[in-house]
Amino acid sequence: MDFRLSPEDEAWRQEVRSWLRQNLPPDWEDRIPEEQGWEFARDFARKLAQKGWVVPHWPKEYGGLGLDLWKQLIYREEMAYHRAPLGYVAMGTDWAGPTIIVYGTEEQKREHLPRIARAEVMWCQGFSEPNAGSDLANLQTRAVRDGDEYVVNGQKIWTSGAHRADWMILLARTDPEAPKHKGISYFLLDMKSPGITIRPLIDMMGNHAFNQVFFENVRVPAKNLLGEENRGWYMATTTLNFERSSIGGVAASLALLEELVRFVQDAPPELAYLCRQPRVRNRLADMAVEVQVGRMLSYNVVSIQAQGRVPTYEASIAKLYNTELGLRLARTGISILGLYGQLKPRSKWVRLRGRFERQYLWMTGMVVGGGTSEIQRNLIAIRGLGLPRG
Repeated sequence: MDFRLSPEDEAWRQEVRSWLRQNLPPDWEDRIPEEQGWEFARDFARKLAQKGWVVPHWPKEYGGLGLDLWKQLIYREEMAYHRAPLGYVAMGTDWAGPTIIVYGTEEQKREHLPRIARAEVMWCQGFSEPNAGSDLANLQTRAVRDGDEYVVNGQKIWTSGAHRADWMILLARTDPEAPKHKGISYFLLDMKSPGITIRPLIDMMGNHAFNQVFFENVRVPAKNLLGEENRGWYMATTTLNFERSSIGGVAASLALLEELVRFVQDAPPELAYLCRQPRVRNRLADMAVEVQVGRMLSYNVVSIQAQGRVPTYEASIAKLYNTELGLRLARTGISILGLYGQLKPRSKWVRLRGRFERQYLWMTGMVVGGGTSEIQRNLIAIRGLGLPRG
């Protein structure tokens, strides 16, 4: 099997890499104050839009470049490797937009897709609730039809970026008498609608990324229903498959590992002993192998998609492995750096900009986000191994 990419694909990689080096300073995370990170991400997204690179994976008729799957992989790898701040557009470009392309009316496509492609709007995801996270079909937020509108009441939680977002993809129960998977509908919600209250949830890094969102008699035009009423669960699984099939994320782990290896090789005098320790060398070698395994799992997902098939359990394998890989890598870095590895980025004595402390805290949550490891293992067992439901 030949794993080499074509000369055309390699030329595309060099084009993306060269542009990133010109437009994204390697030390941007150190230069940009934390409170200005959102504005920086928004401005970076608009630079991408000028190149037509916000949604290069979308069809051309919707504002994309119509890239084939391998060029999409390369684009995502380079963005992840260079730590590009894509949080401003990611929900719209990778989850809301593709779901609208599949299920939306022509009016919905005309209204939303060009604005996503131009990086003019930010989206958030209103799926999880306090008692409906891993068991998402247990959600209780209600949407009741009232003429040409639906009236929404309920609550969402862990809603990333809701305090910044312009629009939300929202799941709400429209038929409380139906089996729980069959009474859910999928809405496109304007976040400026009256009756929405947003409360911050501060994560263990001290960041405000998550939110609770409360809906009190929020009116949603019926034209903002995506697809058929009571069929929202099936559209939601499409959205989640887009999320779990995200390709290229393991490149961020590769970049972090390479940074750790360089640090060990060129460590300051007080840490010069690290490169002489067999346990350190062996652990770094193990992580290098694990990163390549994760990369191959992502490549497998792309190859299945390129054949026109849907990677169901394969996407779950990649998601499970690569999020847990990120956590193992964080633990490795903290173990090698010792007490230095536990310091926050602004500490006087910090090493490697505190990346491993940040990575550990962040990846602890990512193992849960997008479907917990336990959920992924169940999907792999049922869909991949044909085992019965427990």
